[in-house]
Amino acid sequence: MSTVRSLVTGASGYIGSRLVTSLLEAGQEVVAAGRDPGRLADFGWHDDVSTVQLDAGQGLSAHRAFTDAGPIDVVYYLVHGIGQPGFRAADCLAAANVAAAAKEAGVRRIVYLGGFVPDADSLSEHLASRAEVAAALNIVGGPDVVWLGAAMIIGAGSTSFEMLRYFADRFLLLPMPEWSANPIDPISIRDVLHYLVAAADAGRVPAGAYDICGPETTTYGDLLRTYARVAGIWRTPVALHGLDTDVVSRLTGLVLPVPGGLAADLVESLDYPMMACGRGLADLVDEPPGGLLSVREALRRAVGSPGRRPVNALADVHHLAETDPHWAGGDAARIRELASIVTPPVARPALGLIGGVPGPVAGAVRTGLDIVIGLVPKVIPA
Repeated sequence: MSTVRSLVTGASGYIGSRLVTSLLEAGQEVVAAGRDPGRLADFGWHDDVSTVQLDAGQGLSAHRAFTDAGPIDVVYYLVHGIGQPGFRAADCLAAANVAAAAKEAGVRRIVYLGGFVPDADSLSEHLASRAEVAAALNIVGGPDVVWLGAAMIIGAGSTSFEMLRYFADRFLLLPMPEWSANPIDPISIRDVLHYLVAAADAGRVPAGAYDICGPETTTYGDLLRTYARVAGIWRTPVALHGLDTDVVSRLTGLVLPVPGGLAADLVESLDYPMMACGRGLADLVDEPPGGLLSVREALRRAVGSPGRRPVNALADVHHLAETDPHWAGGDAARIRELASIVTPPVARPALGLIGGVPGPVAGAVRTGLDIVIGLVPKVIPA
């Protein structure tokens, strides 16, 4: 049997960087694509893959990327512009460009990771965009498309998890609006990667749309409560009425260290129940060894992340990689990182005491440090 050759778009992202490692472990040949191939050199798997430049927003760039990549069996489509102005139209254009280039290159399959699309008369920009991208990838005569839909992905470095982390860490009182009772089917990053790798096999997984999820349904409010228990912190839920997601989306970028536009677009989707439709891939793909991870176990692994390591050398994919966003990982970890820059090596073991600082205090200190750093003029070498 010939080796599958996959091209991973968005290889520098949270999921893409971990997927590259998983595909290599599965014996695939991997071509990692990104708008800036030089940035891919920062990833531990760089020497084990081929790289190409791909700006999906430019049709010529997409066609050139497939020419440079050589024969490709499967394209993993992980590109999105969520959080950027006009991302919805830009994402559709990017998907259409890649689909056309893949068709010309003779690619047999595109695997797209998107989100659940609730059955509602109107959707948030984020949710509507996910369905539009799937439609743009399906073109006449083009590769078959497997669309995997997922809700919240649990793992250190995942935007949705980091928002959960910061919200619970920074507030002693957890506001619980009506929409916090909406049901959600989260999934661990380990299980997402398992399904993504399996989706390359046309013999097991026919083209089509499949929702993937963990073994249990919970709510946004219960996710916060479970996180607090796993993290060993005391928090009190407080019911709030009349607090809609539009207001919260405007405030999120001010009170959390997550990029404002990205956080706002994700928050607006909290208005909808996010439950999987049908059995997804359960009848086609075996569960990972030991079964799908529970919400509590996935949170435990993410919360227990040690210091950053190369993404291909993580002891657990739920842990934080050195190439994950700098704002991820929690307030205490960020303070330790900044403090270590000015602390003599002999005194650095004492920085571990920062982990004992109460979450709201650590959040305030970290916010202050981030503001100061933002005010420091950037020196551009001559």
